[in-house]
Amino acid sequence: MPDISLAPSLSRVAPSRIRELADVAFAMEGVLRLHFGESNMPTPQYLKEAAFQAMNDGYTFYTENAGLPSLREAIAAKYMQLHDVNLNPQTEIVVTASGVQALNVSIRCVIDPGDEAIVLTPNWPNASAIVSLFGGHPLEIPLVYNGARFEIDFAALEAALTPNTKLLVYASPSNPLGWVAKTSDQEALLNFCRRNNLWLLADEVYERIYYSGPVAPSILRLCNRDDAVIVVQSFSKSYCMTGWRLGWVAARQDLATKATQLNEFIVSHAPSMVQRAGETALKDGDDEVCSMVKSLQKRVNFCFDALRSMDSVSVAEPEGAFYLFPRIDGVTDSYSFALTLLKETKISVAPGNAFGNGGEGAVRICCAADRSVLVPAMERFRKFLEKR
Repeated sequence: MPDISLAPSLSRVAPSRIRELADVAFAMEGVLRLHFGESNMPTPQYLKEAAFQAMNDGYTFYTENAGLPSLREAIAAKYMQLHDVNLNPQTEIVVTASGVQALNVSIRCVIDPGDEAIVLTPNWPNASAIVSLFGGHPLEIPLVYNGARFEIDFAALEAALTPNTKLLVYASPSNPLGWVAKTSDQEALLNFCRRNNLWLLADEVYERIYYSGPVAPSILRLCNRDDAVIVVQSFSKSYCMTGWRLGWVAARQDLATKATQLNEFIVSHAPSMVQRAGETALKDGDDEVCSMVKSLQKRVNFCFDALRSMDSVSVAEPEGAFYLFPRIDGVTDSYSFALTLLKETKISVAPGNAFGNGGEGAVRICCAADRSVLVPAMERFRKFLEKR
């Protein structure tokens, strides 16, 4: 083989430990799969029909890099409906090919090699990985569990600041914690970033999966047009469109303009017919979303009650999303714990150390599966812990 290597900087991007465990599970039969962040609910039929109709109507060609104007207008209308926030669909919204790509292009707009980004963890690992991918340095600051819910450690945030810090990233509702930032939390984060001249990136992908109302509070309710604030969003979770790959960025005009330009060199634009289906989801999907959230809440509550009754387990009450992040006494290597659990019980969960600083000693359980999966999974989990 020729002595020509890959880019050495790629070594800074670690492989996903969730995917590592999933690959083991894929090779086994009869596994109760709770490791991925996906429900078993299919995309609603009306959205499939909308995409089919869009193809028949000719939506098979290129669109604007920022996405179809009609979809951006629908997104802006939804922000007004849900949050009473007035966004300019032409200059402050960019459609992307998934929430992952929204996160990717947003971070690239504010991070240069050598820059630092504070990431509140445990968090979906993609944010830290994307910072590393672009030559930045993620500084993972864990949320603190006070026995009832998670809290932001602002003293640790202050201590983490350096002249190279450019960005702060958080997720609410949180994957994997189920934590939702209070308005007071958001105000404090926004003021922290204003004082320290940082961009603030909020991952609000799970905003509709919120158990205290129709929608979790958005940081956009608090900021003004001049604030360096970015929101990344996706159709995947709220509308059961994980495989469709459609998301968006809502941000200050200068970032949205640059993100639109970068879209040309990354993906050009999200698929035309998928954008039209997303437009239909925003306009006609509220009843489906409400029904889905009620079903998810029952599943999450079932798992929470089951876990709370187990010895050696501590778990925060879920506020949003469809995950639980139980901490198990005595576990110091959560990947080994999850792998042993998988091999002995055929339950696959995500190891806590996949979610960054503060995740070790816990596992993430996706509670969006059907009860026919959750009921035996919780019983097997209980028996496994009793034998330890």
